[in-house]
Amino acid sequence: MATTYAALIATHPDDAPAIGAPDRPWLDYAGLRAQTEATRSALHAAGVGRGDRVAIVLPNGPEMASAFITVAQVATTAPLNPAYRQEEFEFYLEDLKAKAIILAEGYDGPAFGAAQKFGLTILRLSFDAKAPAGSFGLTAESSAGEANTGIPHPDDVALILHTSGTTSRPKIVPLLQSNVAASAHNIMNSLELTARDRCMNVMPLFHIHGLVAAVSASLAAGASIWCTPGFNALAFFGQMSDCKPTWYTAVPTMHQAILSRAGRNAEIIEAVKLRFLRSSSASLPAPVMAELEKTFNAPVIEGYGMTEAAHQMCSNPLGMGTQKPGAVGVAAGPEVRIADESDDVLIDDAAIGEVVISGPNVTPGYEGNPEANEKNFFEAGGKRWFRTGDQGTFDSDRYLHLTGRLKEIINRGGEKVSPLEVDAILLEHDEIAQVVTFALPHPKLGEEVAAAVVVTEGSALDERTIRDFAASRLADFKTPRKVVIVEELPKGATGKIQRIGMAEKLGLVEKAA
Repeated sequence: MATTYAALIATHPDDAPAIGAPDRPWLDYAGLRAQTEATRSALHAAGVGRGDRVAIVLPNGPEMASAFITVAQVATTAPLNPAYRQEEFEFYLEDLKAKAIILAEGYDGPAFGAAQKFGLTILRLSFDAKAPAGSFGLTAESSAGEANTGIPHPDDVALILHTSGTTSRPKIVPLLQSNVAASAHNIMNSLELTARDRCMNVMPLFHIHGLVAAVSASLAAGASIWCTPGFNALAFFGQMSDCKPTWYTAVPTMHQAILSRAGRNAEIIEAVKLRFLRSSSASLPAPVMAELEKTFNAPVIEGYGMTEAAHQMCSNPLGMGTQKPGAVGVAAGPEVRIADESDDVLIDDAAIGEVVISGPNVTPGYEGNPEANEKNFFEAGGKRWFRTGDQGTFDSDRYLHLTGRLKEIINRGGEKVSPLEVDAILLEHDEIAQVVTFALPHPKLGEEVAAAVVVTEGSALDERTIRDFAASRLADFKTPRKVVIVEELPKGATGKIQRIGMAEKLGLVEKAA
């Protein structure tokens, strides 16, 4: 099995399509390998090489995908969200100890100002719109001196990302070449990807989901990846018609937006015939999974992943009828077990406890944060285990069912409420399109159950009706005491809904100082 990024693309036929994009010729594997050598030469000439950290701030598209893949074969990549403000770029660039940054030619936005502040070597990326997708040139504005021109080893860091940092300072997650290569192969194997597959990527390429599940797993299989400029529900079916993918991967909120426009695009759905759809990065409500399968007449593969695992940990099996709605699948790469939430011991997998993982795709540990490593890693049974922060249990078929994030579990006066359970019940109502259940601070109980709801077009549902519906199906302590009807649920940069802080986002409580 490949243990570095270079090995991922080394053996595929030269003329096989690798990277595509709207209105661009395809870049084949020979072209991708040539681009790697051009990137290597440009980085070395700029004094950047093995072990150096290169921030990449580019819009979604084939150049971003190709830059990530080719830079990872030379140095350490650190993709950043182009939407950050200058203060955010300053934080991440300093925290990462970046040596260089790749910016688009002509870009003079906040990332440029932050890079100048820290004296980073700036490399400008340019491309010819008539050239194959993913081919580009790099021009350095200065030199960082001598570079280590050695080839990265399996235990070198390939990719650095930060945790989302919803409640504390974001933690640095270094992922080794071997971590990411292992995860790419895990996903390739669980989805049975072959050179005949084509993924249409709508995920942001500064996030582990798009970087590994869409791009890296496809290239590991010798398959092709078609890069959109980003997710746009209005453009999705037109892009699907042009791309003719065999699959796509997205977060649940994207799938729900796609479903809302599926009815008027039935001809495209019938003509393209997806082999499967994939969902990850957040829990997929069972009704949404069922509607997707019915609409596309293809299996919906829910995966379970996180940054610290280089993405995938579990996956529902491929094939119609083998998915369990509400379950995130079976172990698909690392070993997955259940541990005591407060003690460093493994417990019966049929019990409810904290989900823990161990395997070659798992980060060696947070950088510069011994306290977090002490809290999140432990030794048991001769293996090193990582605590995911998720609560769950296995059923008799070894499918993992998540009951919630430990930090998101609502503690209502000592009664523990899983927000995922409340979500699932509310989504059974025909006129509720989306929902997120969250904790609302309460002066006596500590926390109360609340929910934000998006209703279907034309619905006259009100808070009282929704609460009565929930009360008829849930125990009293689980029934939301507050329901807010909104036009759209607040989301993070990757389209994920973050329950922590939802009360503040909706203006139900004052923001903490």
